[in-house]
Amino acid sequence: MSSNPSSGKSVSEFIDRNKENAEKNVIEQFPAKVLELDEFLRSEILSLNRLPHIFTETGIPSPPPITDSTDLTDLNGQVTSKKRKISDGANETTGTKVYAFANGAVMCNPHLRELINKIKPKIMDLMDSTNSIKMWIQMNIPRIEDGNNFGVSIQEEALAEARQVEGEAATYLDAVTRYFVHRAKLCGKLAKYPHLDDYRQAIKELDEKEFITLRLVCAELRNHYAGLHDIIIKNLDKIKKPRTQNVDTMY
Repeated sequence: MSSNPSSGKSVSEFIDRNKENAEKNVIEQFPAKVLELDEFLRSEILSLNRLPHIFTETGIPSPPPITDSTDLTDLNGQVTSKKRKISDGANETTGTKVYAFANGAVMCNPHLRELINKIKPKIMDLMDSTNSIKMWIQMNIPRIEDGNNFGVSIQEEALAEARQVEGEAATYLDAVTRYFVHRAKLCGKLAKYPHLDDYRQAIKELDEKEFITLRLVCAELRNHYAGLHDIIIKNLDKIKKPRTQNVDTMY
């Protein structure tokens, strides 16, 4: 099976380019990311002072109290009497009509949506950076030999740390999706049972919890950049060159 020399050259150029970019990111970009995320964490948009005001009303109206079982008042204040006959015609049941929402769709929380739109690119940047670092370290691992593997074990430790950071960053994105799904279910329950105030409170608590979670995510992103930078810079020589050319032998 013949190989194309130009393809092999292209792969080598790609590996060299990735090594150069990954090392540059660790040395130059990671410290800048730490400072950027720390400043963002201290900004007004993530201030805990916003917590009492982070919730916004869903727009699902509360039904007025019913005082007469025969003359029922709907959500628009109109008196109506709705009766549903049982199949045998022996009994009749009264109830309230179901109305469309006055504001159309039930919107998501605009404060949290704005915050999520700012944090998601930062999460994806971290994932891209860790993926590049993984390949850089992997390409620096020498062939398997007996002995003199201390530098290789350092590479494996750094590689495991990069993999862990990448996995945790992926869970942050998954948590955002779960938040929207959970909130949608609560809003659906509230629309079905608007007279249960517990659902309104649950949505409020969920929004406040998500704000705190996003704040924690921002802090974790900063810490991940700082941690990866620290472990790689401290062991940069071993990561780039895990084995020495000449091993002193004592007799």
